[in-house]
Amino acid sequence: MTVSTKYLDLATRGSAHMVDITGNVAAALKESGLNNGTVTIFCPSATSALTTIEYESGCLSDLTRLFDEIIPSDQHYAHNARWGDGNGHSHVRAALLGPSLTVPFIDGRLTLGTWQQIIFVDFDNRPRQRRLVAQIMGE
Repeated sequence: MTVSTKYLDLATRGSAHMVDITGNVAAALKESGLNNGTVTIFCPSATSALTTIEYESGCLSDLTRLFDEIIPSDQHYAHNARWGDGNGHSHVRAALLGPSLTVPFIDGRLTLGTWQQIIFVDFDNRPRQRRLVAQIMGE
């Protein structure tokens, strides 16, 4: 088995900014030269997350609304009281989705569904530069 590690650099706006990284992951997979295995994408950040969704404006709006409803930014968060940075909601939202996603690939192609894209969500309350890790394992 071979392991290939690639990095995906992103500039984000924060505030639940969603970025379709499917093409980035597919390019990293192609560059690895592997045909069958899994790719794991990881965001080393406590205020961002990864998931899959149909990357369509209605779905993105619905997901944003969901987070605004269940984890509103204007509530009291102990993290904010301790650090004063105002992003307590960002940490909770990111923890709910999680920092990584694994996708199998066959014949050099991600096995995503027709309407399924890989998205990175930056929940922080300010723009950020992010570097994701894509670890590709296979043969």
